[in-house]
Amino acid sequence: MSAATGGAVPDPGVVSAAIAAAARLLEQGQLVAFPTETVYGLGADAENPVAVARIFEAKGRPSDHPLIVHLAPEAALDHWAREVPAEAQRLIAAFWPGPLTLILKRAPGIPGAVSGGQDTIGLRSPAHPVALALLRAFKGGQGGIAGPSANRFGHVSPTTAAHVRAEFGDAHPGIAAILEGGQSEVGIESTIVDLSRLDTAGPVLLRPGRLSSAQLAQVLGRPVLAADRAAPKASGTLDAHYAPATSLALVPSTQLEGVLRQLAARGRRVALMHYSMGAAAALPALSRAIALPAEAAAYAHDLYASLRLLDQAAAELIVVETPPADVEWEAVNDRLRRSAFDSTGVLARMLAA
Repeated sequence: MSAATGGAVPDPGVVSAAIAAAARLLEQGQLVAFPTETVYGLGADAENPVAVARIFEAKGRPSDHPLIVHLAPEAALDHWAREVPAEAQRLIAAFWPGPLTLILKRAPGIPGAVSGGQDTIGLRSPAHPVALALLRAFKGGQGGIAGPSANRFGHVSPTTAAHVRAEFGDAHPGIAAILEGGQSEVGIESTIVDLSRLDTAGPVLLRPGRLSSAQLAQVLGRPVLAADRAAPKASGTLDAHYAPATSLALVPSTQLEGVLRQLAARGRRVALMHYSMGAAAALPALSRAIALPAEAAAYAHDLYASLRLLDQAAAELIVVETPPADVEWEAVNDRLRRSAFDSTGVLARMLAA
């Protein structure tokens, strides 16, 4: 089932029919993969615990790891959140629809399955025409679609419908439809800010994304603090996440060429992702090399697609040139640190062998 696709402009009637059919599937408790501006999501009716359980089963995701609920801009927030503080309303006015998730106190009538059993809930309104059309068609625009990234738990997130099909197969029994919407514009997951503890902790950044803490603070008129031990669980915040199957190592720019030469001398099969235009990109014995833009937003757009390509390069190790530590690279560095977490020590062992 397709909605908008890359290339030729799709027939509006075909798009409308695909979205209407997908909305009916969601209302029947089925799973539908759909595009957003961040990554593709695996959607289910957020108020149907059986449907939500199907997400956890398809992804292999722990049931205590909360999901983000996607809403149409017109949806009644007080149906989902116990209260919508003024701070939330200011952020919504500034950034919705867009790549921002708000953590609020969950309303009593919303099942806890979607929140991993917590008394909070993550809400966002995506800025993608297909996602918005689906949300407006689903339950008359007042329903919520629980939608984590449409990939196996912990894997690299998908930014195209082809990535979703590669992850689950064309005929995965648990996924009733995959809506197409081109490549995701942002390319990494939404910024998550906790507003559920304003009286005790203030606004807290749980996951960086396209929207920075500085942008949020400007709208809020107060600083956004770093996550603390008492912060609620949130999507994509485990130490190991967003990881390719191939081991991944981050190497500073100043060490990159030397490390690659040492690996080549040991006969290691290495794939490279870099952003600088030094001699390292032309070194021999690389399984594959991908040069990403040296600008943070453009790099983020290409990040997951590039990791997926390098994962297919039959390499023993993916070497990633460590991006700059500047604030605009905060979200990219967050994703790469988590991608490399389970590969800690692999590079050192290869160099010592």
